[in-house]
Amino acid sequence: MKLAVSGKGGVGKTTFSSLLIRSLNEMGKRILAIDADPDANLASGIGIENSESIVPIAEMKDLAFERTGAQPGTVGGFFSLNPKVDDLPDALSVKFENIKLMRLGGIKQGGSGCICPESTLLRALVMHIVLARDEVVVMDMEAGIEHLGRATAKAVDKLIVVVEPGRRSIDTAGHIRRLAGEIGLDSIAVVGNKIRGPKDEEFLHTHLQDFEFMGFMPYDETLIEADLNGVSPFDVDSPSKAIVQAMIERL
Repeated sequence: MKLAVSGKGGVGKTTFSSLLIRSLNEMGKRILAIDADPDANLASGIGIENSESIVPIAEMKDLAFERTGAQPGTVGGFFSLNPKVDDLPDALSVKFENIKLMRLGGIKQGGSGCICPESTLLRALVMHIVLARDEVVVMDMEAGIEHLGRATAKAVDKLIVVVEPGRRSIDTAGHIRRLAGEIGLDSIAVVGNKIRGPKDEEFLHTHLQDFEFMGFMPYDETLIEADLNGVSPFDVDSPSKAIVQAMIERL
């Protein structure tokens, strides 16, 4: 099962991804967790200690040079568009029980619109992860799908967009779906988060009528406190854990 999670910043996307990953782990699944949001910290959400020391692959300049044959930051010249990446998930991931986590970092463009060596390495790595790995893959994306392309989109079983009751959140959901449609990714579902009651559910249903809804997670002070204290949302007593586990059963 290959899942991508996206949504506007601040909606609880990483909280949901962390609950999803830890729930799968508790079920005995082997998970490859991909932090593809430069502004998020999926590692701490999962419960990995010293997560701030994990270096994003996009910042590993020596690795990019070794695998592509071009020095990162340079413009022009030739480099490999099909670098070797099949060893990287095992070599560069941080382990937590049945979970392996990788931080990708941002996709960047080189001068004159050309693709830079770091970007080429990341795209090749994502393609390998989605097409060739046999673990459950969960990708915590930024508010878009920059790391995915046409070659990988069809292999993603579900793009899950986390939304909260609010105009900017639903606008972002529409933007993400348009981007996904451009690369042929049409298996999309929504998870409502920070739900205070039936009116919030009705608001989301009204404004996202043609989306599939996977379920709703309540507004929960416990999860907010967990985030403030650097504790995994899976390690606190929250009704959202059972809700996410039910979503997994439906998936």
